[in-house]
Amino acid sequence: MPCDTKEPSSCPPTLPLRLLTLHDLPHGDGVSARSLQSLFREQQEYLNYFFTNLDYEQMESFVKACLACTGTIVCTGVGKSGFIAQKICQTLVSTGTKALYLSPTDALHGDIGILTAHDLLVCFSKSGGTDELLRLIPYAKAKGAKIVSVASISGCKMETVCDLSINLPLKRELCPFDLAPVTSTVIQMLFGDTVAIALMQAKHLTRDEYAMNHPAGRIGRRLILRVSDVMLSNGDIPIVSADTVVADALSELSSKGCGCVLIAGADLKLQGVFTDGDLRRALQTMGYSGNLMGTRVGDIMTTSPRTVLLSQKAAQAMDDMETSPKVAVLPVLDDQGRVSGLVTLHGLISAGL
Repeated sequence: MPCDTKEPSSCPPTLPLRLLTLHDLPHGDGVSARSLQSLFREQQEYLNYFFTNLDYEQMESFVKACLACTGTIVCTGVGKSGFIAQKICQTLVSTGTKALYLSPTDALHGDIGILTAHDLLVCFSKSGGTDELLRLIPYAKAKGAKIVSVASISGCKMETVCDLSINLPLKRELCPFDLAPVTSTVIQMLFGDTVAIALMQAKHLTRDEYAMNHPAGRIGRRLILRVSDVMLSNGDIPIVSADTVVADALSELSSKGCGCVLIAGADLKLQGVFTDGDLRRALQTMGYSGNLMGTRVGDIMTTSPRTVLLSQKAAQAMDDMETSPKVAVLPVLDDQGRVSGLVTLHGLISAGL
């Protein structure tokens, strides 16, 4: 019970708090760097067995079947094999191959309706005797789909009822009881992901096409985003005419906070830029006289600034900014040389480039 008495003698002493360290944790008997190295080498041996005994003609037939599929590559499996099948589907989709995962249990209760005669159903099972898959296969055949068995036991039941069979050679599981699927799942993953890359190469998927499937990632943003997506435009652009006096140009520069002012004519054709660097150089030449504030900005502007086209990729604009001499802003022009916007280094970084 909590101590609520006011007499300190009746309360248990309060022990100081202390963070746990590695030495406080229980140690497993027999665990050492040497024993772990031995375990990893044993797994390596089993994976080498897989690579050495893999039938690449079977692999070729399967990849060609995937390429010939006019519908969807549908992967299915139960338990750990089901999770691997889901992951392989995700790899296929992200690398340009239409695929989806179908739970065999849900398929038998209505979800098989998604399967068509144009699809390729790929069944993952270590033993090739999984009841749920064996029950599903006849109904998938009735839908007209082509069925592929992917198993690690030659001559298994699933092989005999499928149109195409793939054997994934398995020496044994790393598990000391040869039960937990910790090696068979690895080779399933190796098989599926490598096939995905083979399909990617066969379809000549471009870097840009790959990026279209990964719009939220940095690679996708660098390959998809264009200058027009990240630039300042309309009223956010600091822009004045060449006849504007320095005092008014400074007001525009300060209010927009971009570090420069674009100088353009009535037709919006870029004539130059006025930056804080131009101001410092003018101060060194003219001093802090009233003449400077009344000087035409066109007389002291940079007349040949670096620019970027509206249609260029934002990543290219960032690369241009980082080319010596480095700049923090670039005027954006359309194909007629008219000002369309202003891209800033801060804006590019904020866009995740």
